[in-house]
Amino acid sequence: MTKGLEQRAEWTGFQESRPYGPKYDLRTDFVMVYGISDDLPERIEGWRNAGYKIHLMTGVSWGEYQDYLYGRFDGREHWDEAQMDRSGNHLLHGKDVPYMVPTIAFAEYLASHIKRAIDSGAEAIHLEEPEFWAASGYSDAFKREWLNYYGEDWIPPHSSPDAQYRASKLKAAMYYRALDRLCSQMKEYSLVTYGRTVRFYVPTHSLINYTQWRIISPEALLVSMPGCDGFIAQIWTGTARTPNVYKGLRRERTFETAYLEYGIMQELTRGTGREMWFLHDPIEDNPRYSWSDYRKNYRSTVVASLLHPEVKQYEVCPWPRRVFEGSYPTEDGKGKEMIPGDYATVLLTVMNVLRDMHNHDEVAGDDAYTAGIGLCLSNSAMYQRGDVIREGEQEGEAAKYDGTSSAEELSAEQKELLDWSSFYGLALPLVKVGIPLRPVQLDNILTFPGYLDHYRVLLLSYEFMKPEHPGIHQAIGQWVREGGILIYVGDGSDPYHEVREWWNRENSRRSYMRPEEHLFESLGLGRNPEQGEFAVGSGAVLFYRENPAELSRSEAGAALIRSAVKRSLEIRGEMVDYKESTSLHIRRGPYVITHVLDEREADDSIVLEGLFVDLFEANMPVKHSVEIKSGEDSLLFDLNYSDNQQGETSILVSSSRIREELSAENRISFVSESPLDITVSTRLRVPSEPSSVTAGDQTASYEYDGESGTVLLRYPGIPEGIAVSVEW
Repeated sequence: MTKGLEQRAEWTGFQESRPYGPKYDLRTDFVMVYGISDDLPERIEGWRNAGYKIHLMTGVSWGEYQDYLYGRFDGREHWDEAQMDRSGNHLLHGKDVPYMVPTIAFAEYLASHIKRAIDSGAEAIHLEEPEFWAASGYSDAFKREWLNYYGEDWIPPHSSPDAQYRASKLKAAMYYRALDRLCSQMKEYSLVTYGRTVRFYVPTHSLINYTQWRIISPEALLVSMPGCDGFIAQIWTGTARTPNVYKGLRRERTFETAYLEYGIMQELTRGTGREMWFLHDPIEDNPRYSWSDYRKNYRSTVVASLLHPEVKQYEVCPWPRRVFEGSYPTEDGKGKEMIPGDYATVLLTVMNVLRDMHNHDEVAGDDAYTAGIGLCLSNSAMYQRGDVIREGEQEGEAAKYDGTSSAEELSAEQKELLDWSSFYGLALPLVKVGIPLRPVQLDNILTFPGYLDHYRVLLLSYEFMKPEHPGIHQAIGQWVREGGILIYVGDGSDPYHEVREWWNRENSRRSYMRPEEHLFESLGLGRNPEQGEFAVGSGAVLFYRENPAELSRSEAGAALIRSAVKRSLEIRGEMVDYKESTSLHIRRGPYVITHVLDEREADDSIVLEGLFVDLFEANMPVKHSVEIKSGEDSLLFDLNYSDNQQGETSILVSSSRIREELSAENRISFVSESPLDITVSTRLRVPSEPSSVTAGDQTASYEYDGESGTVLLRYPGIPEGIAVSVEW
């Protein structure tokens, strides 16, 4: 087994709970060895022997923690710390695997195991998915935490919007406390014991997904936590296929949802200096789909992520063993099949393209987008997603949706709640016409000066979230007065306006019924302006007294949002900048990334002309013309990209990791590393047709394309590396 992976930055990695296996050795920069079981040191050693940088990943809210639950750790059972719903049911991730209330004792338990990973040489720790279900908040441990945090007896979260909001704020604060304690304590342990620094990261779903699935997590709070070095954005088909409503139609919109999810995660760390990896998953936790379904949705998530160029690090796969050794339903549903060979090659191609992405910046095009449009989203959106059962109302069952079951199994009322239409009613009308809307992390406005500088127009509503500090309004007000245009949409109907917060404190000098009253007053408009358009300094406010959820239900609602953005740019004197498009696309160096939008009046295709290598096909064909149909995704390598013309001989793209590349007058050689039993595709630029191609001690097959001056090689992959030589 090779030990030849050179020292380098950690551009790509993956997580795996199983011991080292050559069939799922992806040859990335690092591996996150998953779980803190007794065989952790042996698993770490196996991956280290394969040449990897070693990270540890473990669940911070759930895991195989039965020794803690049943008292074998400290002599006391801890089932009272399992999250519980109002019916007395534990919220489980599996048998004897509950979601935990993150008590001090639980944090100390996790610390004892993390020490073992540090002792075994782990360079970084990933504490994944700090998740507190909105349906929970009824266990004895949570009741104790409520008393300590609020100084009063626990109140059932479902008894009022205020109780639900306060319970959720406590849930986020508890996971912040646990992570802050673990990161600080373990960093000190590593320095004192070994004299080395260990890094801490939080792999987490997006704020959009957690809010939609009704889960509370610290999210934006962690950006200001000293011990947190960054995040992994856990976005994949399982989160992005969650249905939403646009123009009255509820359906899966994997690309659009993923685009918004990756967008809010890019915004979470933009300008903060924290690291961010974007995750992709070729399959998902739900094993009921076919390979063709997984393939289509994987393409959508990859393309959606690449449209956010400020992130250049990737977790290329969670659980590669289940991808390359697992079996999934056939198209006819009568059996199961392992991954098709050509699709395995495509996956490795994409994974190696992701490793190359940091070498290339976004290339400005002639067809500029309607850029600088943002939609504000705050942590507090998670705080108002729990059930509220008013006195006299019939109490139904608390719903828990995590993407592994079908949304169709939910009741009509539960589906409507899962839709989270108040957010999507503002977002989808713009994304669906090719406007690259960016979700804006509202919580960062106060923390990072200049955070809003590159935005021209902001959409804001407090009907699905609340501002957690009045200073946010001062920052927005300054931005508007300096030329920004604020579009506020809300009718004041959200019951969470009544929660006990800064805007309605009884002992405050000024008390407001709703937080937008303070916003409008800060802008000089009085507390309750009429619906309309208002000049504020060099900028303006457009106020629409509409419930944003209602806008998701009709074409008229979507048109209102688009016309508001168009009018905003007109006010700025930039009407020419408003441009709708049939696609969202970007160039990053030689890579051309495109999604063609659907659900338009005419399902238009687009045709790209040039000379391209199609990276979503196993044989990497050279194409002069690429047609991309409505709803489809494309990832191309542009052979005419100017930087590609330097030098007659070069490796352009490969489904393997390339090292020891050497070029001579009539020969190029290299070592190619990839998982075992994968057919590798490598396309090279060469001065003439090869006379000899070998891979190891065998003659390799190749196809020469004289017009492009490239050759495609196909040969078997091995993790240790196979020596390839091309002569002409």
